[in-house]
Amino acid sequence: MRLVTFSDEKGVRIGVHEPASATVVDLSATTRLPRDMTAFVALGKNGLQRARRALKSGEGRLSIASVRLLAPFPRPAKNILCVGKNYHDHAREFQASGVDATGKEAIPEVPIIFTKWPNSVIGPGVPIPIANDYTDTTDYEGELTVVIGDGGRNIAGKDACDHVYGYTIVNDVSARTLQNRHRQWFLGKSLDGYCPMGPCILTADEVKDVGAMRLTTRVNGEVRQDALVSELIFDIPTLIETLSRAMTLEPGDLIATGTCAGVGIGFDPPKYLSKGDVVAVTIEPIGTLENPVG
Repeated sequence: MRLVTFSDEKGVRIGVHEPASATVVDLSATTRLPRDMTAFVALGKNGLQRARRALKSGEGRLSIASVRLLAPFPRPAKNILCVGKNYHDHAREFQASGVDATGKEAIPEVPIIFTKWPNSVIGPGVPIPIANDYTDTTDYEGELTVVIGDGGRNIAGKDACDHVYGYTIVNDVSARTLQNRHRQWFLGKSLDGYCPMGPCILTADEVKDVGAMRLTTRVNGEVRQDALVSELIFDIPTLIETLSRAMTLEPGDLIATGTCAGVGIGFDPPKYLSKGDVVAVTIEPIGTLENPVG
């Protein structure tokens, strides 16, 4: 299922997007399901079963054109967990850029973890507010993002997939000068509006081989990034195992798994984003997350 958060004149709620019919099924129309995605994810399999029954009923069906898609988690309950330098080619291009302040090694020995502030999240189609970056060094980073379902601590890698609820897309927009100047990544990654997310959560049962998914980022139609998820240095089970050794993961937690080569800072001279640009991150079968730069 493609779970979405959407709004119309009746307010914000969650639903299931069915691309074939260009419709969204409002899950609040015939059930007492939550209107909030984090609360819905916490229901686990029970919530998904109830959603499937709502689909079969045929009630609450709306034209996709009549609603506005928001980020699946418009305001996540916690910071988005992120992984730096997690594709070999990107790790090398990032070290060569001069922006990297994490250490001398190009390829990390263990996952590099940072977070993005919840207020940075915006939905599909919402302009990335480039004016918030007073250094004029705004860059893009398309990333596959894991949505945690069943939470836990000390999750073994062999069991990690059982804790994955689904997948979405994040554009880890970054102010490169701030990222380097402060010798850590939080400020440069957490500007308001610097975390486009969406367009949906694709539930894990729809993905047979996560490594076979291809991440492609286009800027104004030009392909900048193109890689398979299988090229991750630290795969999803390793990330979940690593994080859960230090903290309890909970339903609705988000893990952005890292970006591949082709970011703006990797070019000579750098290709930073400018007002009027359009950034589109595609990971099939999740879809495309597209945002203009405003």
